[in-house]
Amino acid sequence: MPVKPHSAMVLAAGLGLRMRPLTETMPKPLVPVAGRPLLDHVLDRLGEAGVTKAVVNVHYLPDQIIAHTATRAHPRVIISDERDQVLGTGGGVVKALPLLGPEPFFHVNSDTMWIEGVRQNLSRLADAFDPDTMDIMLLMAPTATSIGYSGRGDYSMLADGTLRKRREHQVVPFVYAGAAIISPAIFDGAPGGEFSLTKVFDKANEQNRLYGLRLEGVWMHVGSPDAITAAEEALLESAA
Repeated sequence: MPVKPHSAMVLAAGLGLRMRPLTETMPKPLVPVAGRPLLDHVLDRLGEAGVTKAVVNVHYLPDQIIAHTATRAHPRVIISDERDQVLGTGGGVVKALPLLGPEPFFHVNSDTMWIEGVRQNLSRLADAFDPDTMDIMLLMAPTATSIGYSGRGDYSMLADGTLRKRREHQVVPFVYAGAAIISPAIFDGAPGGEFSLTKVFDKANEQNRLYGLRLEGVWMHVGSPDAITAAEEALLESAA
């Protein structure tokens, strides 16, 4: 019987270089989309999925994020402060593991957004995650219907959800949507300091313990100022 994660890690330490000039005076997670900061969209989704504790890592303009989340209760926010170090997406999680606890946790990028389908996608992810057979389950968006994404995809996905990483020059139909469930055990033996989370994805992949779940609804990659407009238009259309 799967146990739904009550903890989450939200990556909010990036420099937001592609979001300039908006990020010259504010960290990217606080850039507003449809009247709410990106970070609040993510924390709202986590709260709806039953998360009670969200660890948010900070590095660039950290005091703004700390002040913004100080009064948040659902979920309550614990800050993992990386202002004096550069840890990368993987190193940031390793630093936060003592705050996250021993159970599988949600892992969400602070700049990921989607329009939900019939069921909430994070709840679907929690229902589908099986700690006996998988270490990581990624929410995967079809590249063809995603907004603001023009890459070659990240993975192909087999019928049972097993993921196969894109090879060079290959085009695959799914892109990682920036939300996952991860078992902390996959970080055993992880290096100290800065490293990328893709190393951990690759480790799970090699052990056949990396799975995916197709996102229902529409994923929006909010990576640049132009992408904000596209996301807001899609949100307006979905509400109409």
